[in-house]
Amino acid sequence: MSIDNFDEIIRRSMEIRKKYHELEIMHHGSEWTLEEDALAYLTDAGLVGRNIMSQQQRWPKAGSEADLEHKLGENIWWLIVLAERSGINIKDATNNFLNETDSKLKS
Repeated sequence: MSIDNFDEIIRRSMEIRKKYHELEIMHHGSEWTLEEDALAYLTDAGLVGRNIMSQQQRWPKAGSEADLEHKLGENIWWLIVLAERSGINIKDATNNFLNETDSKLKS
């Protein structure tokens, strides 16, 4: 399935997060907190770094392109989840960042 719409990506991301919350309740008796989600994101962000290093042959573990692609997608998913759980509109945040950065680089 091709995803062209950011709204659909956000909707699906939150749907998947809800399913993970159900598993957390089943296994641990409660959902992860926002802080636990943030720590999970940071772990996965670190794995992106390792996968990039592997791809560039700067780390001894042989990672695959599929591993890197998966982790990149997972990191975007985590950022969407963190924004939603924090009450931040990720589309607006991204657009504002791009506009501000573009403006600064033009001056």
